[in-house]
Amino acid sequence: MIKHQGLRHLALNVRDVARAVDFYQRVFGMRVVWQPDPDNAYLSSGSDNLALHRGTVAERTGQSLDHLGFVVASIADLQASYQWAQENNLEIFRPLRRHRDGSVSYYLRDPDGNVIQVLYEPSISAMNIR
Repeated sequence: MIKHQGLRHLALNVRDVARAVDFYQRVFGMRVVWQPDPDNAYLSSGSDNLALHRGTVAERTGQSLDHLGFVVASIADLQASYQWAQENNLEIFRPLRRHRDGSVSYYLRDPDGNVIQVLYEPSISAMNIR
């Protein structure tokens, strides 16, 4: 089993990243914590993480979910879970890698093909929220 701290990370495909950032800032009081380029923005409310990616968006009756994420407490927990996922023949979608903002993650797929990111994110992984 992958040890985690909960489901506090979500990534959405959006048509217009700037418009989506404005919406989540205005409506939910989120703040931008990192925006590496105009096509991607990472926001937080202080206890969660929302990634916005410019991409194909389904019709209003469809879903725009890019992936869901489980936050882990430490890089050691992340590495142990990655090894466990490999040993248990889970489908690894993207291998473990370090990101420029200090986070570390890998992606796997559930049986229906949904993409799940297992993420160490410095600003929220250290929080003791259950």
